[in-house]
Amino acid sequence: MSATITDLSAVRASVDKANGLPNAHYIDPAVYAEERQALLYTQWAGLSVAADVAEPGDAKPIEFLGMPLLLLRDKDGDVRVFQNICRHRGMILVDAPRKIEGAIRCPYHSWCYSTKGKLVSTPHVGGPGHNTHEAIKRDDLGLIEVRSHVWRDVVWVNISGDAPAFEDAMKDVMERWSEFELPVYHGGIDSKIEFEVNTNWKLAVENYCESYHLPWVHPGLNSYSKLEDHYNIEKPGAFSGQGTMVYRQLTNENGEKFPDFEGVGAKWNEQAEYIAVYPNVLLGVHRDHAFAIILEPKGPEKTVEHIHLYYSVPNSDEGLRMRNTQLWKTVFEEDIFVVEGMQRGRHADQFDGGRFSPVMDSPTHCFHDWVAGKVEAYRGMGKAAE
Repeated sequence: MSATITDLSAVRASVDKANGLPNAHYIDPAVYAEERQALLYTQWAGLSVAADVAEPGDAKPIEFLGMPLLLLRDKDGDVRVFQNICRHRGMILVDAPRKIEGAIRCPYHSWCYSTKGKLVSTPHVGGPGHNTHEAIKRDDLGLIEVRSHVWRDVVWVNISGDAPAFEDAMKDVMERWSEFELPVYHGGIDSKIEFEVNTNWKLAVENYCESYHLPWVHPGLNSYSKLEDHYNIEKPGAFSGQGTMVYRQLTNENGEKFPDFEGVGAKWNEQAEYIAVYPNVLLGVHRDHAFAIILEPKGPEKTVEHIHLYYSVPNSDEGLRMRNTQLWKTVFEEDIFVVEGMQRGRHADQFDGGRFSPVMDSPTHCFHDWVAGKVEAYRGMGKAAE
């Protein structure tokens, strides 16, 4: 696929002068392929959540940008990510979520791997009845492991393997939310929401970053958490988003609330924050619950949003959980027509990427500048290699 070279100079300008990303960054398959490398493979990107493999031996196949991966909790309880292929002939190993009992067995020729990825069995590889051969060195033929890290239950992966250490790459956001460095407990099946949306994944990030749209898109939320109660959050090159000063805790008919996270401090009594951690993870924290949204790009114009809700204790009140899930489901559903509408708008061939309100849109511009910078750097590496 030949590259489409877009002019990103206007995107890199200051927010009061900048244009948004050109249309091609939302609709062109060649630019999508370029961004896959520049923005997603070379960064720490969100893949899934550790709660999806809750017990040792649990395995879940995931296709990430066309690459078959296997999310697995090994027998010692560590979460790992492997390429979901046998080292013999490239056969898919696991085709549906399941518990690994014993070893991971290839359905083609029955080569077997431990849950730590070690090749442990090669039946008849040296001929009938001969399970070894000097040319097949098992120690060299374990599963291909993908670099991964779990933070806030999100399983982050670095496909290229050369991003800075996770703790260095995410140092600023981890420090910002250091009070929330506590165990989080997934709410279970009633705390998962999934939307398939006809939009480019970046538009979901852009919309999440800002509170400007609240009065018109989220009138219910805006009725108590008004636009003027919000503030911008920006860390160029890393994350951006918004916060509110009037978070209101959910209660049930008896006035009961979710337990707070321990020791988060009075600052968070009525404050909450919503941050897009580049490239594709949207996080929210409150005194009594949190959420993670992993954006799964499925092509230039399709995204799956995987939403997970978390609490400070296991087995929180079921009725409250269901009420909270429905509340957030309503809010996130309200955004769908916006991101799908903007996606359709990117087919207007004279659209110049749009302009930003220097006051209200700066978190979104922060993201655009990051995208443009990473793409330009990737292009520069390509030219240097020529």
